[in-house]
Amino acid sequence: MEPKELEYEKYQELYERLDAYAKTDYYPFHMPGHKRAELNFCNPYKIDLTEIEGFDNLHHAEEILLKSQERLSKLYQSIKSYYLINGSTCGILSAVGALTKPKDRIIMARNCHKAVYHAAKLFGLKTEYVYPRLMECGIQGEIDPGEVERAFQKYPDASLVVLPSPTFDGIVSEISKIAGIAHRYGAYCIVDEAHGAHFSLSSFFPESAVRQDADLVIQSLHKTLPSFTQTAALHIASDRVDISKVEEMLGIFQSSSPSYILMGGIDRCIGMLERSGKQLFEQYAARLASFYKMCENLKYLHVLAEKDYETYQVPGVDRSKIVILTENAPIDGVELYQLLLYQYHLQMEMFCVHYVLGMTSIMDTQEGFERLAHALLETDRRLGEGLEIKRELKFVCAKDFLQKAYAEREKVMEISEATYYNKEEVLLADSIGKICAESIYLYPPGIPMIVPGEVISEEMIEVLAQCQRIGLHIQGMQDKKHQKIVTVK
Repeated sequence: MEPKELEYEKYQELYERLDAYAKTDYYPFHMPGHKRAELNFCNPYKIDLTEIEGFDNLHHAEEILLKSQERLSKLYQSIKSYYLINGSTCGILSAVGALTKPKDRIIMARNCHKAVYHAAKLFGLKTEYVYPRLMECGIQGEIDPGEVERAFQKYPDASLVVLPSPTFDGIVSEISKIAGIAHRYGAYCIVDEAHGAHFSLSSFFPESAVRQDADLVIQSLHKTLPSFTQTAALHIASDRVDISKVEEMLGIFQSSSPSYILMGGIDRCIGMLERSGKQLFEQYAARLASFYKMCENLKYLHVLAEKDYETYQVPGVDRSKIVILTENAPIDGVELYQLLLYQYHLQMEMFCVHYVLGMTSIMDTQEGFERLAHALLETDRRLGEGLEIKRELKFVCAKDFLQKAYAEREKVMEISEATYYNKEEVLLADSIGKICAESIYLYPPGIPMIVPGEVISEEMIEVLAQCQRIGLHIQGMQDKKHQKIVTVK
């Protein structure tokens, strides 16, 4: 199915388009976790305040904001927790800045979010990578503690290990083991748990890194909980951390005019979880279980279920993430995404060449899950009947694509070093062998395929061309047409 204009796209002003979209029946299998439900929140203009009397100051919290953050800390059982109204990106930058010094060496998972790479650039850090396991189904798996151990053996001077858990696709690493390794070498452990703010709130999901000996943990409340976009939290999870350094960095990376609308949204979210969290998560778990049951007998499409993850031997998985594989179907992830959007009005979170991902939360309805199950069952049946695929498919082995897209690149200089060299923009065909000076990634999930300081290979150029042919969303390149790349001159 070829992309077509959606009915709300005729509106050219952003507010009008948002208003028109809100009146449609498009169902959100994407963040934010409030799922556009009406949560009895007042007119935002009425509460859009600044630091007036009686409302405290986020950068010097002593009263109501301090108490609200203490409730957040109690909920997650942290030593101390902070509101983030610049998203998890603000928390990651602050965490890395608080636990490192310029020119420190850090060990980071290659599938870290781009914010970690930005931190390495800003603080002039030396980066050494550990790579996630590539699962047979074609998604990135966990970080092996053994790989982390080997990295520290090779670089015992590393001061920090940082990794995402869960991944964008919901795969969880063994944080307690990885944190233990880091601490034995005198290093810190930061966990980007942006997609796991619901962890530890229900036994249906894995335990949070806050309770697994990590030092700092960052969560995006807005991704999987009923909280406004851009709201997140930073948790101090161990007494190894210098709290004053964390607060210093938050003062740098947080806005000096934090939104009371966003902070009020976090406070309402905390209150909802305090009062009704147990009941809400029990109902949510039942709806998820029912959905997976409905999708058990698909023939061509395949929804990854608990038994699949057991086969793949992953340490843990976030079952709130719905991963729909297309590798054994006469259709690819791009086409399935378009079918779900244009024919069934189901807006998914992301797609890749071989799968589509949906995000869910306690705010998803039984009707929403049934709509998705119906769409998948009907599409699966139509595929068996010879559903016509109108676009020219580019079939690619899922694992092979992943191996090439996120292959280890030759590094000749650090990210921060490449930033300050003279640069030039060259045609992709003429860039092979040159040093890249910009980050290139698919968004979502925002994991770089190449970063500044790495050598551009022929395979890398082929991968970019393949991504363009398939229709994946490439970001990071200065040339928005993706015909040229910025290199070190």
